[in-house]
Amino acid sequence: MAKIATLITDLFEDVEFTSPKEALEAAGHTVVTIDKVGNKTVRGKKGEAKVDIDYGIEDVDPDDFDALFIPGGFSPDLLRDDDRVVAFVKSFMKANKLVFAICHGPQLLISARELEGRDVTGYKSIQVDLENAGAKFHDEPVVVCGNQLVTSRTPDDLPEFNREIVNLLKEKEFQK
Repeated sequence: MAKIATLITDLFEDVEFTSPKEALEAAGHTVVTIDKVGNKTVRGKKGEAKVDIDYGIEDVDPDDFDALFIPGGFSPDLLRDDDRVVAFVKSFMKANKLVFAICHGPQLLISARELEGRDVTGYKSIQVDLENAGAKFHDEPVVVCGNQLVTSRTPDDLPEFNREIVNLLKEKEFQK
């Protein structure tokens, strides 16, 4: 099964982490949490979820993962000022590995400069940013671009987002 790197820090949108994590684990995949530094606990912006961070960014190698998951909230904006995090994201896109981003998650893809010509969606407030990054924005619950990139807008879209990320992983048939 797939090993999924999850970039997350404080003020993530609680359900945008917990719901996909549950769907991924129910499908047999492993979700690994990564922040700028490891060995700490981060909290969701609603205060409903606490997440123990498995690794700091300096302790991980993109080659050790099959996919990347970026939950929304304020977390992506707080992470994208770290060049190591941005380089980590860029490596997944360059290697055509699976990338899943919801709500404000695509902000990390903007910083990685990997959206030119790609079909995406995201939270309404970042639509102009996505378009300025060269993406083709679609106001739809979920957008799958090139069997690699899955994006969604809000927690309301989680059923569609979860379905597509699990289905895409199933198509890739990760056997580990």
